[in-house]
Amino acid sequence: MSEPARFDRGHTDDLMSFLAAGPTPYHAVATAGERLEKAGFRQVAETDAWDGTAGGKYVLRGGAIIAWYVPEGAAPHTPFRIVGAHTDSPNLRVKPRPDTGAHGFRQVAVEIYGGPLMNSWLDRDLGLAGRLSLRDGTTRLVDVRRPLLRVPQLAIHLDRAVSSEGLKLDKQRHLQPVWGLGDDVRDGDLIAFLEQEAGVPAGSVTGWDLMTHPVEAPAYLGRDQEMMAGPRMDNLLSVHAGTAALAAVAAGGPQLPCVPVLAAFDHEETGSQSDTGADGPLLGSVLERSVLARGGSYEDRARALAASVCVSSDTGHAVHPNYAERHDPTHHPRLNGGPILKVNVNNRYATDGSGRAVFAAACEKAGVPFQTFVSNNSMPCGTTIGPITAARHGIRTVDIGAAILSMHSARELCGSDDPFHLANALAAFLEG
Repeated sequence: MSEPARFDRGHTDDLMSFLAAGPTPYHAVATAGERLEKAGFRQVAETDAWDGTAGGKYVLRGGAIIAWYVPEGAAPHTPFRIVGAHTDSPNLRVKPRPDTGAHGFRQVAVEIYGGPLMNSWLDRDLGLAGRLSLRDGTTRLVDVRRPLLRVPQLAIHLDRAVSSEGLKLDKQRHLQPVWGLGDDVRDGDLIAFLEQEAGVPAGSVTGWDLMTHPVEAPAYLGRDQEMMAGPRMDNLLSVHAGTAALAAVAAGGPQLPCVPVLAAFDHEETGSQSDTGADGPLLGSVLERSVLARGGSYEDRARALAASVCVSSDTGHAVHPNYAERHDPTHHPRLNGGPILKVNVNNRYATDGSGRAVFAAACEKAGVPFQTFVSNNSMPCGTTIGPITAARHGIRTVDIGAAILSMHSARELCGSDDPFHLANALAAFLEG
């Protein structure tokens, strides 16, 4: 067995590039696929017959990617080691009839996706990106990565109560961004503009999945650059770490005792119930077809899944210096303290004692510190794809992730060392 992969501060530099290249789930999985291609993986179509040859393969479906590496000589019942993550983030998404406006402003009609910190989207320069569906049945990615839209906040002179009573935003009335001036609002203007941006013929776009994104670049923060600020860390930080870990393990692991897998799903922020979500059939289909392509049977599939382990990697809460009372008094994860092990006895997280042991062994092998997170008993606990994966596939699952502040903000904050701590831990886990 080769030595564990080692990532350093250069991994965090690369994460910033990955965040900038992934304004939407569609862009994020396309970028991950490109990186895996460079590592020797090849894309396979779900509509094609699959072979059982050794090597790296991946499937793209919408905003999801499943990638796996079959070692030489892997038996059909060889267990899987899975890193699970999600590609979506809370944001403002374009409605089916996007062109609107009032009082001399041209605006874009948006719908709230997930649970964003809505105030973080105010007075911020926004781009627009997503997927265009064309009349010929193909799709095209588009990314207007420059200041295009803005949600202007009401001046304090017109809202004196904001200082004493706090900001109150109506999701329908107060979050529609402006993108131009004029009273001549016409249906089709926004899509016609995006057709030009994407370089497709006028009138060829018949469907779209579009969302806003901050255009400010990720950046190191602080006197000693110990922190890093950027968009969509929840959860592209984990997608990036999982992609890097899988590529590194595949490069050095022809004798791996398992089949390492990256499963990055869409729609986690809205419940995971879609054909590209963790509660859909995609992962189970890929794992089963991988077993069958290697000549396996239902029995081999059952044996493989019974011995498999999944690490559900999603960002978690670092202790907030201004709100420490909101955290459990004996569990205070810190930035740069290593990945956090998430525990909830009501199964909002899938971690149990055996899962903890698996992750502790991976961190020890990688030389990475780790911390534990549990919610304050007086606070509702969030959840992840972990319990869904465990219940749907019968796979032992442990929930982990990097600690961040400002979760669900348009711009989040992590420790500069934590991205490569996470990637090292995931690489050690995937090696089995």
